Amino acid sequence: MSTYMAKKETVTRGWYIIDAAGKPLGKTAAAAASILRGKHRPEFTPNVDCGEFVVIINCDKAKLTGKKLDQKFYRTHSGYIGGLKETSYRKLMQTKPELAMELAVKGMLPKNSIGDKAITRLKAYAGDNHRQQAQKPVAYEVEM
Repeated sequence: MSTYMAKKETVTRGWYIIDAAGKPLGKTAAAAASILRGKHRPEFTPNVDCGEFVVIINCDKAKLTGKKLDQKFYRTHSGYIGGLKETSYRKLMQTKPELAMELAVKGMLPKNSIGDKAITRLKAYAGDNHRQQAQKPVAYEVEM
């Protein structure tokens, strides 16, 4: 029995939409990362980018469980001495919830060229309006 190996030229990409309202941020990000990577497809090949497009709506209504809103921080550093900036996830979820979702998904993708290309196929929106209606995305239900 031979193993099927997908080729980059034969991959067809579909569109999926995930509603994050009332769901944990991590579980939603894990489902999105799996679709972006292509692991839900029967012809998944680890060394070929065979993932699909993902639209995540209602990022502002995603939940963080436990004390993560106060104990988890988004940290950036300018490269200069004393250039560390910290933002709590409570403030981040109020101001830029789509950034929090993108960071969670990016952390679950591989750190190579396949992951770099996969993160560009993610579209995250704070509300329920999105610009991808013309692509007719299929609804994907996140298991809790």
